[in-house]
Amino acid sequence: MLKQLRSTSLKARLPDEIRFLRQWFDNPLKTGAVAPSSPALARRMASYINPKLPGKVLELGPGTGVVTSAVLERGIDPHRVIAVEYSSQFVDILSDRFAGATVVQGDAYDFEALIQDHVHEPLSAVVSSLPLFTKPMPQRKRLIELCLKSLAPGAPFIQFSYALVPPVPAKAGQFDVEVSNWVVGNLPPARVWVYRRRHQN
Repeated sequence: MLKQLRSTSLKARLPDEIRFLRQWFDNPLKTGAVAPSSPALARRMASYINPKLPGKVLELGPGTGVVTSAVLERGIDPHRVIAVEYSSQFVDILSDRFAGATVVQGDAYDFEALIQDHVHEPLSAVVSSLPLFTKPMPQRKRLIELCLKSLAPGAPFIQFSYALVPPVPAKAGQFDVEVSNWVVGNLPPARVWVYRRRHQN
């Protein structure tokens, strides 16, 4: 019994970087990154959220919650956060760390089922740390378009990546894309891509 308690305690103290590395070895296409996002990148992503805009904030692929913490620091009440995570281990960590938030184990690409069960009003933001580039372009485009349809007018879909090009170019759909400067405090350096529905004349 004592040995089991020590084992559990050691697991609880594992650094998030090791947890990410283990998840990446187990399923690199699902985890995408070998380490959590840096606080600098997380803050940059959260900076695009308007805390005064009503509605839930949907986070896709929160991992161990670095971006989630930045979202809360931005002024979003935990009860407004819906975090969708594929890894059961990360789901347990998120549930422990963010009391009040809705933590869902599931596949973000099964978006219709997610919103049917958990989203009942326009979202104020979608924040994504999904490794979009591991998916074919049509699947990436479909996810972004579904998210934009679930957002309030003008509300952002926020995605980071390490790539030089956007996960989906603006010309591929009815949306506009803006990009941040490189966040060099992240390893590797990353940028934030922000999608919004294009105004219809």
